[in-house]
Amino acid sequence: MRPLDGVVVVSLEQAVAVPYATRLLADLGARVIKIERPGAGDFARHYDSSCGEVSSYFAWTNVGKESVSLDITHPDGREVLDRLVARADVLLCNLSPRVWQRLALELPPELIVGELSGYGWDGPYADRKAFDALVQSEAGLVSLTGEGDVMARAGISVADIAAGVQLHAAVLAALLQRGRTGEGARLRLSLFEAMAEWMHQPMLYAAGTGAAAPRSGAHHPSIAPYGPVACADGAVHLAVQNDGQWQRLCELIGLAPQERFATVASRVEHRAELQKLLERAFSDVTTAELLTTLDAADVPAALTRPITDLPTHPQLGTWVDVRVPGGTARMLPPPVAGFEWSPGAVPALGEHNDAVLSWLGYSGEERTSLRVRSVL
Repeated sequence: MRPLDGVVVVSLEQAVAVPYATRLLADLGARVIKIERPGAGDFARHYDSSCGEVSSYFAWTNVGKESVSLDITHPDGREVLDRLVARADVLLCNLSPRVWQRLALELPPELIVGELSGYGWDGPYADRKAFDALVQSEAGLVSLTGEGDVMARAGISVADIAAGVQLHAAVLAALLQRGRTGEGARLRLSLFEAMAEWMHQPMLYAAGTGAAAPRSGAHHPSIAPYGPVACADGAVHLAVQNDGQWQRLCELIGLAPQERFATVASRVEHRAELQKLLERAFSDVTTAELLTTLDAADVPAALTRPITDLPTHPQLGTWVDVRVPGGTARMLPPPVAGFEWSPGAVPALGEHNDAVLSWLGYSGEERTSLRVRSVL
């Protein structure tokens, strides 16, 4: 058995954050029933068209779920939703707070409810639109990312992922608590708070030093050498964090002790000079040769690879072809080993309407009637 076999999750979800949380629950065996708008579905289905008929975002965050297309504003659709809620263990939602409040669902006391908003349910930002890049900006991440005068958003949807991971963990904790007490839980989380939690380190650094760390591209703002160094056919990323590693690197390149490079702080101060020195030393060495040499000297380093190399990375041996609408997509299993994982397909819009409605007790005639009235 998988840890969450038998747990039913109903999710009024769209975009990335809550879908990622429910994808993680599905990986652990939960039955995830995804409610989507008839005709259009989750708008993340069409962000791009890189995975058959759906986007890369949708394929990634919706493995193993069941899709029910349902007009929850129609009285008959609302009845279906009520029946689903009555049979659920977990109900998750990232509809806007106003829409969620208008639903006024009857929530059983044993139900675990997770509500995700953009900025929270009160305060001056409560009614603002909150998408990943906007939250990265408001939380200060964009101001720290980039190089020199150029700012950049993080290359992945880090605010959405932060919220999804934290919501997933909270649901697991609530399930554990319910197993002890029999009581459900009301969990509330905002994208902004999830991102702000992850911003503690740079915030504490700025508070303690009086200034934010400067934008330094792929280099670490307060450690050096800690970033990519060009060599003959590409770049190797160094991560020299302590004196032992620094001394071994100096021995490797024949660098005599120098006051300007004596401490981490002084190496950061003279980063440009140090970078030129290292690149001169490595200019005739290939990335493969340099990484082998650094590994032998116990100097932390890695290749700076393009994302197109990830599917053939020598450390990733297990890939699975997952069915998506209109094709397949190669994906990795969950990174934590120890539980069985057999991925279900990424669902087409409304693919599980009949199966779920039958499970809820609707007859074939009733299901046909709901389709005729465009409830499904």
